[in-house]
Amino acid sequence: MKGIILAAGRGTRLYPMTKPVCKPLLPIYDKPLIYYPLSVLMQAGIDQVLVIVPPGEETTFAALLGDGSQLGMSIQYTVQPVARGIADALLIGREFLDGDDVCLVLGDNIFWAPDLAAILKQAAADNRGATVFGCYVCNPRPFGVVEFDADGRAISIEEKPENPKSNYVVPGLYFYHNDALDIAASLTPSPRGELEITDVNLEFLRRNQLQVIPLQDKYLWMDAGSADSLLAAAQAIHDLQRSTERYVGCIEETAYQEGRITRQQLHQLGAELDMTAYGRHLLSL
Repeated sequence: MKGIILAAGRGTRLYPMTKPVCKPLLPIYDKPLIYYPLSVLMQAGIDQVLVIVPPGEETTFAALLGDGSQLGMSIQYTVQPVARGIADALLIGREFLDGDDVCLVLGDNIFWAPDLAAILKQAAADNRGATVFGCYVCNPRPFGVVEFDADGRAISIEEKPENPKSNYVVPGLYFYHNDALDIAASLTPSPRGELEITDVNLEFLRRNQLQVIPLQDKYLWMDAGSADSLLAAAQAIHDLQRSTERYVGCIEETAYQEGRITRQQLHQLGAELDMTAYGRHLLSL
């Protein structure tokens, strides 16, 4: 399985902050936003990642993440010429995937749970079509809302419904069999002019190949798409790291925990940042 991060949004809702810099490069407390989805892919056991960025931004992202070798992985970059929806990432990544299954994550989504790595690895191992997650929210209307039957099986998904059938929404993290690429290629753009990822999920649901895993207590999911949510996410990461002494989205630490780099390599990376609390954290491991 390979990973794709869709980080091509211009972040117009965040203007003027995102006029000179892409949203996934904005800081969330002590690290760039894109570190959080990248760490999710790493915790899922994925070591080959494609980052989809806006035109002209390849060198900017590469200056931050490089080719991934310092993390014991491979990171490539390509562009989304026109914003055509989340499912378009599957079409853009077809050559990169080369027949492999995919974990697609949005570049502005943050996930954390004490056992997140185990949940992700299990989802990757058990995926037989599509595996997504269900997050409980107070206001589900702006999202894709999933409805469950009495046995806990997903029976419908609606994109931004006027009358949501539950409070569970599908966040921006999707495990797909390679069949998803052909499904995405067959889609008709929605009235918004986009290839909707909900339509991909609905096709897997029709095939009885969609698994929805509800995330239970002690998890964090945030969609950092507005100024308020950026502030809330930064405060949540600050509080979580202070209360648990665990660094969220720390890609160097994740690389070490996953056995991709040695302790010496980890400390070399920390030494480059030893003027910061982040670097000193790496050196303390």
